[in-house]
Amino acid sequence: MKFGTKAIHAGVEPDPSTGAIMTPIYQTSTYVQRSPGDNKGYEYSRTHNPTRTQLQNALAALENGKHGLCFSSGMAAIDAIIKMLKPGDEVISTNDLYGGSYRIFTRVFQNFGIKFHFTNMQDTANVKKLINENTKMIWVETPTNPLLNIIDIKAYADLAKKHKLLLVADNTFATPYLQTPLDLGADIVMHSLTKYMGGHSDVVMGAVIVNDDELRKQLAFIQNACGATPGPQDCFLVLRGLKTLHLRMERHCQNGRKVAEYLKEHPKVGKVYWPGFESHPGYEIAQKQMLDFGGMVSFELKGDNVDDAVRVLENLKLFALAESLGGVESLCGHPATMTHASIPREDRMNAGLSDTLIRLSVGVEDAEDLIDDLAQAISV
Repeated sequence: MKFGTKAIHAGVEPDPSTGAIMTPIYQTSTYVQRSPGDNKGYEYSRTHNPTRTQLQNALAALENGKHGLCFSSGMAAIDAIIKMLKPGDEVISTNDLYGGSYRIFTRVFQNFGIKFHFTNMQDTANVKKLINENTKMIWVETPTNPLLNIIDIKAYADLAKKHKLLLVADNTFATPYLQTPLDLGADIVMHSLTKYMGGHSDVVMGAVIVNDDELRKQLAFIQNACGATPGPQDCFLVLRGLKTLHLRMERHCQNGRKVAEYLKEHPKVGKVYWPGFESHPGYEIAQKQMLDFGGMVSFELKGDNVDDAVRVLENLKLFALAESLGGVESLCGHPATMTHASIPREDRMNAGLSDTLIRLSVGVEDAEDLIDDLAQAISV
């Protein structure tokens, strides 16, 4: 099936008891057994729930994977992945990843003896220098948040296999509509389903997709044992969102391009971060591993006056100033004080994340209205 057909049909079956075409919300905590241990595949909803099962199957199908597992948030999905490691293990990741990922790595798991290295992953030589006998995992985020750098998934898949490491790809920004990391050699794909996959800013959830049966077994044990599982209502909402993922992503990409091109020509804008520009250092890799360039755009005004950036954010009308991204409505944010505030300023600056950077999640409204909104806010 082509992607649009998969988004609507793959992994989802009509309800066998009623024929309902939409997956029911199985709002139950437990299930009656015929005899001790003799059940219909469901015992307790922390372990399994029919609504969640359908969502997990759908996610696996969209990522061209074998197994999907859902968690109560994107952070819970990250938590489960890192819990497969042991004290003394080491992880290599990019120096410009999402602030929440950086926070859980450095302020939670580092306390339990897991060591994390952060480096510029646009050059594989930087990662090769850090690999040692304790290295167990490479963590890739592409496009990165919020600088929209592109990391070559296939190159790191080859490197990981050579050194028998796990390669994890955070596919939140791209979604499987734009790229499928498992097809490029990644071992684990994770998502904050809160973002584009749910798409309507009404649910918080995360997911992990794998092909390997043993990885699935380990992650399913952690999912059940630690209990960070989503409720059936949230699973229903994400299932609903997936059915329009291809339509929404197409429009996000169209609008993202128009907004990026407008900002690039604006006399008050200094730099625009968007991988669709031929001048972007990751343009060729993005062309190779992505269908399109996405709906995320970051930019800086000329000069380094933080007040100017704050004034733009305060005066935008259609772009709502809020955390998160990937909803149908356009959002704007100030990474230095919002999504990436947990990263020390010196580390942010070294990675190129300035105090004046503005991040846009370009929604599916009419692009002309979004550009008009940017024009009036920047001109204030």
